Amino acid sequence: MFAKAFRVKSNTAIKGSDRRKLRNDVAATFPTLTSEQLSEIVPNKEELNIIKLYAHKGDALTVYANGRIPVLFEMEKRLYPTVYTLWSHPHLLPAFSTWPPVLHKLAGGADLMLPGVVVPSYGLPQVDRGTLCAITLVGNSAPVAIGIATMSSAEMVAAGMKGKGFTVLHTYMDHLWEFGDKSCPPTIVPLEAEPSEMMDAEEEEQEAGEGEGKSQENSHPIDPCLQTGIRNLNMEDAIQSVDMTEKEEPNENGAAETTEEDNLDVPQEAEDSRSPQEQMDALLHQCFFHALKCKVKKSELPLLTSTFLRNYMFACCPQGQQLDIKKSSYKKFSKFLQSMQQQNILQVKELNKGVESIVNVDWRHESIRSFVVPIEIAASELSVQDSRSGDGEQPYHCPEITPLYGISSRMAPLFQESGYKKGDTLSSSEVRSAVINYVKLNELVDETNKNFIKVDPILCDCLLDKSEQDEISKLTWDNLLSRCLDKLQPFHQVTFFGHDPIVRKGNNDPIDINIAQRSCNKKVTIIKNLELYGLDPQAVANFLQLKVQASATVTTLPGAKDRAQVQVQGNQIHHLAKLLVEDYQIPRKYIKGLEMAPKMGRKK
Repeated sequence: MFAKAFRVKSNTAIKGSDRRKLRNDVAATFPTLTSEQLSEIVPNKEELNIIKLYAHKGDALTVYANGRIPVLFEMEKRLYPTVYTLWSHPHLLPAFSTWPPVLHKLAGGADLMLPGVVVPSYGLPQVDRGTLCAITLVGNSAPVAIGIATMSSAEMVAAGMKGKGFTVLHTYMDHLWEFGDKSCPPTIVPLEAEPSEMMDAEEEEQEAGEGEGKSQENSHPIDPCLQTGIRNLNMEDAIQSVDMTEKEEPNENGAAETTEEDNLDVPQEAEDSRSPQEQMDALLHQCFFHALKCKVKKSELPLLTSTFLRNYMFACCPQGQQLDIKKSSYKKFSKFLQSMQQQNILQVKELNKGVESIVNVDWRHESIRSFVVPIEIAASELSVQDSRSGDGEQPYHCPEITPLYGISSRMAPLFQESGYKKGDTLSSSEVRSAVINYVKLNELVDETNKNFIKVDPILCDCLLDKSEQDEISKLTWDNLLSRCLDKLQPFHQVTFFGHDPIVRKGNNDPIDINIAQRSCNKKVTIIKNLELYGLDPQAVANFLQLKVQASATVTTLPGAKDRAQVQVQGNQIHHLAKLLVEDYQIPRKYIKGLEMAPKMGRKK
């Protein structure tokens, strides 16, 4: 795409509304980004430019640059990261490795053929056809190219690692990289070492011996920035692996593509001969036993099967792979659990009508005891163990809740001059700045008393009712701002720890605690809206059941299929207040009903 020089059409600073839209688009395209990482890619206040350009084939593209550094480019309404962005976030895309000499062919416009892909001992990352992937070099996890997979991982293995693997869009050392500061890739040591590959490389170096001089004669020049990451590689075999690129053929896009007949002479691991269904079955069993052995605790039982799948099994899925039960031989999760129950691994019961729960697990079962967490998953979990509490569970963090205001069609003219449009959501400070900006641009401050603002036709239509339009000609600053906030649509943003912000319409609902009367003058405590604050209703019910030695049940909230309510015998608000306010540290303003706690009698 950028193998040849491109022509820049325009280079302008980004507007505030376009910046927010870009943030939303990046968050939707790369959902694994945290809010901090998202702010690094699309900063809130730093200079960000929109560069419209034409590639050498005439394709129109848009590049987003932070200063002189291109961070993203957009083509056919799809966003792609540049190598500069991937160097800061190397795990943003699933990565495939190749040999260093191949990089020069990729930068020249060639696509990556499957014989040039290095297959690690733990297998290829699981991707589908059309997935955007990063391409790294052996011994360095810093991406040097991005491309689109032309087939799924299973199809690559089934094809015997022959044929075209990736359509390369952008590489290190191409013209888009030259548009930036031309910095070199960092040296990022892979999280998991490949002992077998390193031993092979050492053996090949010893066997090369006197033939080293020949290989240097035919070798391609290697960029000095890459010398650190490839110092221990056998250059003779690496150069031979690129011989197939000498027979390049132009593809439909004009980029050089190598022929399928030429094979790279590189070491490859044993192919996975299993069918995609068998691979998904293996992944399903792996996540199931990993969750039971390392995640679920006896105190959490009974546990909703849906909660077990969503919060435990999906969390155990290896990075770069996706657990899809429909692609397995079981087709349904209930059928899979039924199979596990027949093996006496666990027991599933329908405690409530239509809702199944795991009520018992045999942790002494041989299948659970013999399960070993894969090395690559165990290594990735080491980085988060320090942040966990003593009992092995990740500590709870109260979400950050920020009120927002949406611009309606009626209020849009008031914010148009500040670069906002209908549908944008603003914080209270952004609303205040936009209103002040409108007043100053239109010179509406009263000359005799600067505490008053003259009402022009737009302010009249946006803020005044019909009965007030003929009577009010001036407003105070406070009245102006309060009327503006009242006329805007309520929204709120919820940011959970380690996750991207979630914008919801309407005001934020607090945790609702009520005391209800049952037969025989018995009281029950009902708790709602726990999910809005990242709390598991079943875990809260289990805690209360053990704490107060009273029955606690979880039922579906009427009118909301994805919400549940907890019901506990007796007035348990004292224990709830200690759990929510002291243990979870949720502010009291987000909890409704604490005032209904029973009054403590005098001690005799």
